Amino acid sequence: MGSSTRLEGKIALVTGASRGLGRHIAAALAAAGANVAVNYAYSVQDAEETVRLITSAGGSAFAFRADITSEGEVSELIERVEKHFGGSIDILVNNATGPQPMLSIEESTWQTYLDQLDFFVKAPLLLAKAVLPGMKVKREGSIIHIGSEVVQIGNANFSSYVTAKASMVGMTRSWASELGPHGIRVNLVAPGWIPVERHEGVSTEGYQAGVPLGRVGEPADIANAVVFLASSESGFVTGQCLSVNGGNTFGI
Repeated sequence: MGSSTRLEGKIALVTGASRGLGRHIAAALAAAGANVAVNYAYSVQDAEETVRLITSAGGSAFAFRADITSEGEVSELIERVEKHFGGSIDILVNNATGPQPMLSIEESTWQTYLDQLDFFVKAPLLLAKAVLPGMKVKREGSIIHIGSEVVQIGNANFSSYVTAKASMVGMTRSWASELGPHGIRVNLVAPGWIPVERHEGVSTEGYQAGVPLGRVGEPADIANAVVFLASSESGFVTGQCLSVNGGNTFGI
């Protein structure tokens, strides 16, 4: 992806940015001119590799470890990011995820559901509460949730994940209504199946056969959509759920 200045001077926080989609999103935001906070939970080596990829391409990034499901750690994370980059966060991308077990209803427990809600509802709430003061002072900001096409597909034996991702849709719309008067936009990108490191060796033929555009998505497809929603080019777009899956589903 070529560099631009669409996000020049902006500070972006991407959760779960040490690898996978998060890494590509962080790199794309940096290529557009943003200073990027690369959040990670476990692998400092992976996070530093994301930073290296960004800085070697002339971008600005720094790695910050934090458990984004912990209220105390989220508060400290935002303080550290804003101190490092010398300003308040303009762009928040809620991308982090945990294990995604395939379980039948009988195998599932309430804790199974809570584990997913921790990443897709609790963490975004904690992070939003921490960044909103700065955004409200500036009267602008962009919060972007990374959802999933599973909300429309309703995959069997995956109800805890599907339910939590569906919750993000309602959260996106309600937050957009509440925060719009403050100049803060809230949107969601719903990827299709985008093979990343953890999918290595998995066949895409079956899925690809049902996609109207005839291919499986690439990380850049999602990253480009995030950059658009983070930039002023989407300044009149809020409360929307953008499916980026080659037409595998239509709208949410």
